[in-house]
Amino acid sequence: MPGQTTASLPRVAITTGEPAGIGPELTLMLAMQAATLPAQVVAIGDPDLLSSRARSLALDIDIVPCRPGDDLPAPQAGRLSVWPVSLRAPSLAGTLDPANGAYVLDTLDLAIAACRHGQASAMVTAPLHKGAIIDGGHPGFTGHTEYLRDACGVDEVVMMLATDQALHGVAHGDTSCPLRVALATTHLPLRDVADALTAERLERILRVLDGDLKRHFGIVSPRILVCGLNPHAGEGGHLGREEIEVIEPTLNRLRTEGLDLTGPLPADTLFTPRHLATADAVLAMYHDQGLPVLKYAGFGRGANITLGLPLVRTSVDHGTALDLAGKGTADPGSLRVAVSLAADMARHGQ
Repeated sequence: MPGQTTASLPRVAITTGEPAGIGPELTLMLAMQAATLPAQVVAIGDPDLLSSRARSLALDIDIVPCRPGDDLPAPQAGRLSVWPVSLRAPSLAGTLDPANGAYVLDTLDLAIAACRHGQASAMVTAPLHKGAIIDGGHPGFTGHTEYLRDACGVDEVVMMLATDQALHGVAHGDTSCPLRVALATTHLPLRDVADALTAERLERILRVLDGDLKRHFGIVSPRILVCGLNPHAGEGGHLGREEIEVIEPTLNRLRTEGLDLTGPLPADTLFTPRHLATADAVLAMYHDQGLPVLKYAGFGRGANITLGLPLVRTSVDHGTALDLAGKGTADPGSLRVAVSLAADMARHGQ
């Protein structure tokens, strides 16, 4: 990248995800763009899998196995440094094998350890397949976010998705509107959401969101818009009382400490340019309240970010796409955004 030396580039470790999905080939495609990335990228996965997938896609890539403590060569298109983790069973593109569920977790464990030991500045995760991991003997597995929370020993993490405008927006002089959407609850059945929205949980989520927008995005005083839970933000109690009994008192309490919070606002009008133009982030109350808007605005150009960890973690905004695996038609755009965001966050957090 212009103005940066190799030594100044953050080192970003990419876990290559479900071996039967598109994660390995997205990582290979990104390696073809290595010289233009704002990071030194190292993949975590099986070198033989990556070499085989590269051959099948006619990608001329030099796979270079190394160890976490090794220096990395200068970024070069067509060269991919790899921290090796061995598959548990042979993998065929598009065909899940639960035997490799443990392999996927091994790649995550190596990335976490590297970040915590200063061998990587950040980690980026390609998509995994929850079902394959569960069927492979890990019945308690619920996803990347919860696994990282437990592995790092923290009480609360926050899932936030951001479009590429959040990277190239205000801090880079762009007039486009950055869109960052965090979630108060994540992978819960809809009938359980209201019970999960306690004042204590909402306060923890907002503190993490405010703190990490400052720490990792360089925003001095984050402006956060908060969705209501119910239609029309409860319509003064006629369509639900969660806004009156939980959300409003929590926001008022945190405002006395200096947090810049607006809401609760009706979600159907919050996501309009008039509101978003003055906001740094939105807190949605549940998964499908906020993420459809963000993915409509920038699917394939966004990234998933886990806030509240003692390390930087981003991910793609899509799944394993087994139907595309091995065909060479998957788009590495989201992985590139995830790497760029991770590098930017790592620099701000130094």
